[in-house]
Amino acid sequence: MMAKTIEDEADAFMRRFKLILFVCGALLTVPLMIYAIYLDSRLDSFENSMTYRPPAFSSEAVDSPLLNKQLFYPVEGQTVYVPAYSHVYHENGRPHLLTITLSIRNTDQDRKIIVTSVLYYDTSGKLVKSHLEKPLILNPLATTEFLVERKDATGGSGANFIVEWHADEPVSAPIIETVMIDTSSQQGISFVRQGKVIKQSIFESAQPNGVDENILPEPQTPADE
Repeated sequence: MMAKTIEDEADAFMRRFKLILFVCGALLTVPLMIYAIYLDSRLDSFENSMTYRPPAFSSEAVDSPLLNKQLFYPVEGQTVYVPAYSHVYHENGRPHLLTITLSIRNTDQDRKIIVTSVLYYDTSGKLVKSHLEKPLILNPLATTEFLVERKDATGGSGANFIVEWHADEPVSAPIIETVMIDTSSQQGISFVRQGKVIKQSIFESAQPNGVDENILPEPQTPADE
């Protein structure tokens, strides 16, 4: 009789224990479910806010004074310094060799430019190679490229190009940049560097009085002219 009582009490204890576990599990599960639903709705709301929307047209923009400003800077020629890297350093100073592409893009839609010189210098400033044997005509919106192969490490980490070009009439300045890349290892590397104008010639008709020819003129409104 006593053994049966003890067994009944044990069964009752286990039932209460299971009930407590169920209640605790429910108390934990319900908030987690509510939080998951909340996160899902927030994610949907975020994705909806990031959906592409076409630009809104404003009639005020038609009468904007910005449309009356002279946004075109006609130039006759430039000398451009373009950074290049035949290698970069990684780990404990080990060199990582790169392939260099020099890109010269004529941005003018109607007029050609003439590339007269493409010189490649090493880290110490010593001339390594002239990449252009004779002047190269670059037609409107055309692009030309010059390559320094990965195995050519003569330039070093501080290499550079000096590019010279000119035009026979006012043109918009070209975009000149270098692209460095290497995909030989498991982790590829690539980056781009823009050229910097170090000398420039502006057509006399576009030059304000007393302005250095190596400095771009400020845009003028018709009222200023």
